[in-house]
Amino acid sequence: MALESFQVAVPDQTLADLRERLAVARFDPEGADASDWTAGINPRALRRLVEYWRAGYDWRRREAAINRFPQFHAKLGDARVHFIHVRGRGDRPLPLVLTHGFPDSLLRFMKIIPLLTDPVAHGGDATDAFDVVVPSLPGYAFSDPPQEPGGIFHVGDLWHRLMTGELGYRMYGAHGGDWGSTVTEHLGRSHAGAVVGIHLTDVPFFHAFQPPHDPSPAEARYLADNQQFIVREGAYAAIQGTRPQTLADGLNDSPVGLCAWLVEKFQRWSDCDGDVERLFGRDALLDNVMLYWVTETIGSSFLPYYDLTHAGALRWILEKAKEWAGSSEVPAGFALFPKDLSHPPEEWARRFYNVQRWTQMPRGGHFAAWEAPELLVDEIRAFFRPLRPSAPVRGS
Repeated sequence: MALESFQVAVPDQTLADLRERLAVARFDPEGADASDWTAGINPRALRRLVEYWRAGYDWRRREAAINRFPQFHAKLGDARVHFIHVRGRGDRPLPLVLTHGFPDSLLRFMKIIPLLTDPVAHGGDATDAFDVVVPSLPGYAFSDPPQEPGGIFHVGDLWHRLMTGELGYRMYGAHGGDWGSTVTEHLGRSHAGAVVGIHLTDVPFFHAFQPPHDPSPAEARYLADNQQFIVREGAYAAIQGTRPQTLADGLNDSPVGLCAWLVEKFQRWSDCDGDVERLFGRDALLDNVMLYWVTETIGSSFLPYYDLTHAGALRWILEKAKEWAGSSEVPAGFALFPKDLSHPPEEWARRFYNVQRWTQMPRGGHFAAWEAPELLVDEIRAFFRPLRPSAPVRGS
């Protein structure tokens, strides 16, 4: 196996450079008196967060917390993939790969890894244990960027190679949200022989690019709501998909700009009642920003948007063929959180998936594993419980 142990170890000079930049940060003078989030990040909130980042935040302590999880690099073809791998404690743990999205990172899943791997220690049943694998998407954090255009369409194949070829699992489950739901769908669609089930927190938005000729009333409302979201909130995706380099250079040079770009999404897309720090905590918000900053990966994190924006007709024909061939086979479960970006009806999901579980959750938003970890874990356990193979699936 081409696996190497890994630990996060940011050089001292990187942290010193960051402190210098934060000390001389320039804020928009016109925003000094703004007190809400209607035009973007709240300037007062940004100033408070940056001051804490400069004077109170302790990266070394946060780094040590991340390093409590076993981490590795896997060489998959020409690219290295960074991932966490925690063995389950229980009766025949089911391997489960968790995939994050943007603007977060594999830190999205930090709270749920212990709940999934050691259910007994958290009030659960040993038969619900999972072996958990959490990769960083290509171009995110400590994973190499994709070497060819269209990388997002190939991540599922990389994950399958990681799970079966490198970790030695015969069968496994998959969960994800945001770009993670796209990757998870691709796993179920293209590797149905090994994937026992897929669990998602949204229906990937690219399905709405080709609306059906016969939408139900609920589907028509959903598609109309998507168009309104694009008008109100979609500028970030348009920029990242069409002019990513211009934005990347600006954010890669300015920690304040990077922080504003990322944290604003956490406030807008979560169930925080307007108070993003109360829900996530300043440290967790800055941990996520730090992963982008210290690895200089904000530009490569935009590549999935660029891939989707520039995918041609041949790509979509190929993806549709794969969808017809595989998506209907693998059982799919959905946990829909009320403050997520979109709210698809069940009949929309049934056009693309073999839906076996559909749950409208009572609270939470786009970052469900961070916002409502216990609720999400209960759903993941319940969905995979009847799908666990009777034969051993544990890797070497």
